[in-house]
Amino acid sequence: MATAMEPFDVCGPLPTGTTLLEASAGTGKTWTIGALVTRYVAEGVARLEQMLVVTFGRAASQELRERVRTQLVEAERALGDDPALADQVDETDLIRLLRDCDDDERRARHRRVLEALAGFDGATIATTHQFCSMVLSSLGVAGDTDSQARLVEDLDDLVVEVVDDLYLRAFAYSADEPVFTHQEALAIARDAVGDPQARLEPAGEDRSTPVGRRVSFARTVREEMERRKRRLGILSYDDLLHQLADALRDEDAPARARMRQRWQIVLVDEFQDTDPVQWQVLDRAFSGHATMVLIGDPKQAIYAFRGGDVTTYLQAAATATTRQTLGVNWRSDAPLLDSLQRLMSGAELGDERIVVHDVEAHHQRRRLVGAPKDAPLRVRVVRRDTFGKRGGTSLPVGLVRPHIAQDLARDVRALLASGATFEGEPLAPKDVAVICYRHADLAAARAALAEVGVPAVIAGGGSVFATPAAVEWLTLLEALEMPHRSARVRAAALTCFFGHTAAELDQRGDDLTDEVADRLRSWAEVLGSRGVAAVLEAANVGGLPGRV
Repeated sequence: MATAMEPFDVCGPLPTGTTLLEASAGTGKTWTIGALVTRYVAEGVARLEQMLVVTFGRAASQELRERVRTQLVEAERALGDDPALADQVDETDLIRLLRDCDDDERRARHRRVLEALAGFDGATIATTHQFCSMVLSSLGVAGDTDSQARLVEDLDDLVVEVVDDLYLRAFAYSADEPVFTHQEALAIARDAVGDPQARLEPAGEDRSTPVGRRVSFARTVREEMERRKRRLGILSYDDLLHQLADALRDEDAPARARMRQRWQIVLVDEFQDTDPVQWQVLDRAFSGHATMVLIGDPKQAIYAFRGGDVTTYLQAAATATTRQTLGVNWRSDAPLLDSLQRLMSGAELGDERIVVHDVEAHHQRRRLVGAPKDAPLRVRVVRRDTFGKRGGTSLPVGLVRPHIAQDLARDVRALLASGATFEGEPLAPKDVAVICYRHADLAAARAALAEVGVPAVIAGGGSVFATPAAVEWLTLLEALEMPHRSARVRAAALTCFFGHTAAELDQRGDDLTDEVADRLRSWAEVLGSRGVAAVLEAANVGGLPGRV
């Protein structure tokens, strides 16, 4: 059985060696990393450029960069000689700790933080893939990579091309039925390419069997993908990781020496999302030679679709010299947290060493007041008799999903109509979040909410290039490319950048078209000399302020 872990105190002794911090949702993982960076810098343990901060995705790395800079700014103001600026900073435990020194040390800490802010653009706060790309490009002959290779984020088009060719080669001229369909072949290929470090099993299966044929097809896809990538001069993110891991394989590898010389402190956010090769890179480069702080929620490592890997997490945890936890939830109210812990506490998720630990709530009182249902946590059950079913009759999921969406919509509408308040403010639709596993379920929930008069949007769904705003930008850029084409000019005139209507175009005809074309030509010059942001500024000044 797992025992309770010691809580981590950000104001205690700074971590050394390899420290693993298990942190549940809402316990301030990103804030903790920013606080540690600030302490390492202010207390003179390391300069900002000697620290490597790694996280999972681009959006997370940008958020982390902003959080680190914000905390450095707060520390600079708190440590400076201007009382007015110091008074603007919240008196947190971290700020009190940084101020708890004599004047000479306070000035020294202020100078160190100020230097870090002056050189902040050079800070290494990146995704794992960005970090690998940066290291490989700096290794020169110490690494094994093609400097002319082009990094490609999505190889799916190439996968489809390879599958089409190999499937035709395998089955086009065969008198027998294909062992698997083209769609199955595509699924096999995507799985094999999407997880390149996974073994293809059963490896020794006879190729004459259906299973052996699938394994052989997957292996051939991998080999053909490598040939075509070399021929096209392209690399995937997985290629970057493998190349860096290979460059770090030997104990005396020059890549190891260079990385250890550059970075003395390594902080890894969302560590549960680290895959085996990513951990291999970090382990080979830094274990035993640098201070590493690994912060993550091991309960999320069970989600393979996020890239999480239970085995990888546990292997990394075994190397840690210190294991602690972030013990305070800053997001949820105590009644909700108590209910969740009553339901989940002690549960083993994926492995007996991955256990749901209890945490304390920062918000002791309940901030949602006046809700129709008083319970902070409810579990809704779909019963067979709702659909006229009895006994052990199964309920088709296609029948249940619409019912769940409608039930959700009615529940949300009742909550919003109840006059409930959150922190004293009336509850509004923007205060309610619906989380689903599938995008299709989100779409169904949004449609059900619309039917009962609750406005809703899907956050993060689909491509930004398919949004109305993207269509308007495309229309403008096409007109900027060819301002002599009247059709493109008129289309641009109808966008938010100009704000004209079809009636205006019809009434003023060529005069309005010529007027818009002249402005487009001037904006095209601005685009060429100063970039897109300057075009947006020109549109706001010379077009319709506030509408863009």
